[in-house]
Amino acid sequence: MAPRSPDRRRGPSRALWSQASAGWRRPTRGSRSSAVGESPGGQLAFAAAAMVVGVLTGLIAATFRVVLEHAGRARLELVGWAHGSPALGCALVVLGCAAATSAAAWLVHRVEPHAEGSGIPRVEAVVEGRTPPGRFRILPVKYLGGVLSIGSGLALGREGPSVQMGGNIAVIVGSVLRRSRADVRLLVAAGAAAGLATAFNAPIAGGVFVLEELVRRFDPRTTLATLVASAAGFASAHLLLHHSTASDFHVPALADPTLAQAPLVVAVGLTAGLLGVAYNAAVMKSLRIVDTSRCPVVARAALIGALVGAVGWIAPAVVGGGDNLTQQALSGQGTIAGVTGLLVLRFGLGVVSYAACTPGGLFAPMLVLGSHLGLLVGLVGHVVAPHQTPAPAALALIGMAAFFTATVRAPVTGIVLATEMTASTTQLAPMLGACAIAMLTASTLRSTPIYDQLTRRAVSAFRVNAAEAHET
Repeated sequence: MAPRSPDRRRGPSRALWSQASAGWRRPTRGSRSSAVGESPGGQLAFAAAAMVVGVLTGLIAATFRVVLEHAGRARLELVGWAHGSPALGCALVVLGCAAATSAAAWLVHRVEPHAEGSGIPRVEAVVEGRTPPGRFRILPVKYLGGVLSIGSGLALGREGPSVQMGGNIAVIVGSVLRRSRADVRLLVAAGAAAGLATAFNAPIAGGVFVLEELVRRFDPRTTLATLVASAAGFASAHLLLHHSTASDFHVPALADPTLAQAPLVVAVGLTAGLLGVAYNAAVMKSLRIVDTSRCPVVARAALIGALVGAVGWIAPAVVGGGDNLTQQALSGQGTIAGVTGLLVLRFGLGVVSYAACTPGGLFAPMLVLGSHLGLLVGLVGHVVAPHQTPAPAALALIGMAAFFTATVRAPVTGIVLATEMTASTTQLAPMLGACAIAMLTASTLRSTPIYDQLTRRAVSAFRVNAAEAHET
C-alpha cells in the first residue's frame, strides 16, 4: 500500500479533488491542438495569448519578488531590534517565524493542497497531461503562502512559486480565451517560463528550462509560446523592478581558464555530482517521513519555523532564500572551516525547510549549495596546488551550474542560468566540463532527477485524493 501523502486530508479539501478540473475548458469545436495546418491568424492569436500570460506573470512575479525583499529586510531589522532584549527578543523571533510558517501550512492544508512545495512538479504534471490544471485559487494561496514561508526565513526560493503562479495565470487566461486543452498546457509551460525569467532576471534560462525540463521538446509552437511569454514577462517586470536588466549576482573579473586547471574543474564536477545525489535523496527521504507522520501538518510546520527562527536569531544572514550567501561565494570570500560549516548548515536547512510542505522553491537553495561547494574546492586547491587552481570565485560559479545539473539533470539550463545571473562568460568551457562530469556521476549512481521524483509524488497524491473524493 502506498505511503500516505501529505495531501490526503480530511474535511473541505476533499472537495477540491472532486472538482480538480475547474477552470479547464474543453476544446471548442474546430480548435486545433498542434501547429499542423494552423492558419497565420491562429498562430498570431496563440502568440498574443502567450504574451498576455507573460505580461501578467511578470507583473505578479515582480510584486512577489519585491514583497519578499521587503519581508527579508523587515526580518533582519526585527532580529537586530530584538537583540536589545535577548531573552524576550529571541522568543519573539522564534514565535514569529513559527506563526508565519504554520499560517502558510494552514493555507495549503485547508485551502489549496496544490499550492504545496515548489510548484514546478505540479506544473510539469499539468504540462504532461498527467493531472488537470487545478483551481484558480492556487494563485493567491501560492502568493500569500510563499510570502509567509520564505519571508519567515525558511531556506526556500522564490522561483518555484513564481513558476506555478505563471502556470496558474495561464490556466485563467486560457479559460477566458477558450483555448483547447493542448493550447492551455502549452500556455502553462509559457507561464512557467515567464515566472522563472522574472524570479531570476534570466529570460533565456526561463525559456530553456521549460523546453529542456518541462516539455522536453523544441517544436515550433511550444518554442513560440515559451519565448514570447518569457520575453513579455521579463519586460513587464521591468516596470516594477527598475534593476531588472542587470544581473542578480556580480563576480570579479575572472582570468581565462587553462588546461592546467582541469583537475580542479573535474573535482568540482565530481563533488557536485555526489552532493547532488545526496541532496535529492535527503529531500525525498524527508518527504517520505512527513507523508507517513501522524504529526498535524500545521504543528509540524510550526516546529520547523521555530527551528529556523532560532537559527535566524543566532545568525540572521544564513536563513532565507540565500541570495546574499550566493553572492558572498561568487565574490570568493570565506575560509575553509567557515564555508564547510555553512555548506553543512544550509544543506540541512534546505531539506528541513522543504519538509514543512509550504510554498517555496528549490532553485535558490541549490545555487547556495553549488556556489559554496565550488568555493570550498577552490579554497582547498589554493592550499594544496595554488598555481593550478583557478580563482575561488570562478570555481564557485562553475559549482553553481554543476550542482544544479546533478540535481535537476538539466545541464543547458544550469549553464545558461549561471551565465545570465552573473553576466560572466569566461568560464563557459569549464562549466560545460564540470556539468558533464556531475551529470555522469549522478547518472552512474542511478539518482533520479529531483523534479521527476517530485512530479511522481504529486501525481500519486492527486490520484489518491481523487479516489477518496469519489468514494465519498
